[in-house]
Amino acid sequence: MDGMGSVKYAELGAFLRSRRERIRPGDVGLPSGPRRRVPGLRRDEVAQLAGASVDYYNELERGAGSQPSEQMIAALARALRLTADERDYLYHLADRPVPVQDGPASHVHPGMLDLLGRMTTTPAQVITDLHITLVQNPLAVALLGDQSGLRGHRASFLYRWFTDPVARDLYPEADHDRQSRSFVADLRAAAARRDGKDAEAGSLIGALLDASPEFAALWADHDVAFRRDDRKRLIHPVLGPVEVNCLHLFSEDGRQRLLWFTPAVGTDSADLLDLLAVIGTQDVVDPTGTGFTAGGRLSPP
Repeated sequence: MDGMGSVKYAELGAFLRSRRERIRPGDVGLPSGPRRRVPGLRRDEVAQLAGASVDYYNELERGAGSQPSEQMIAALARALRLTADERDYLYHLADRPVPVQDGPASHVHPGMLDLLGRMTTTPAQVITDLHITLVQNPLAVALLGDQSGLRGHRASFLYRWFTDPVARDLYPEADHDRQSRSFVADLRAAAARRDGKDAEAGSLIGALLDASPEFAALWADHDVAFRRDDRKRLIHPVLGPVEVNCLHLFSEDGRQRLLWFTPAVGTDSADLLDLLAVIGTQDVVDPTGTGFTAGGRLSPP
């Protein structure tokens, strides 16, 4: 394995195995089944949860194979419901730098990850207070697009909103001004909750001030308001307008939020979300040319 000694890699495999064996299938939304010959999860189940091949994960537990990427370590930490300390230890064993607290590979609060796993019939995702998407359930991907794999400032939907016109296709044009003001007020509230010298928030704000005159003008208004709940009109490229209630659950430190979307009363959104669950797993070519499939996946950035 590149860059790692065999002793440390063997320890990584042993650590993964110990964490796998302590988890019950029901803890991660998997059926227990009548006959399980191993405690905790099976290797193939961890591989499925982490988006890895079974052969690759087997090699990791055997202390063989190639060095796992930072993205794979983050996926394994989520699949195994590691604590923040355990996650950092896993990065150490893999000789990878621990990612910044609020980046795309941030450790998702285990309680939020558990709730997300139980939300199987409604779109839901976990984001940071800087609007970086950490994890989405399949229905959220189908509704909003796959927001994973983005790095740097573009990982923040707020940054994309003010710098990439395609990001605004998700909302009707008539709602753009209200959304812009809401995003800016929420960012100012989030930055205030952090330390005044916080590098992540400061870097994002500085980049937006340089890149977007619209953001700069709204920032100068000094509006402050967290987004706690909202009624949204979303534009799905196949289903068309979908009106939903977007509800927020904040972590204790306010740096992560669980968002889930329910149909707005008095609309046909309940039927549309039911239909979304059907087409969300299909890869139908998008007739609108906006970069979505019927499953809502964005084309690569």
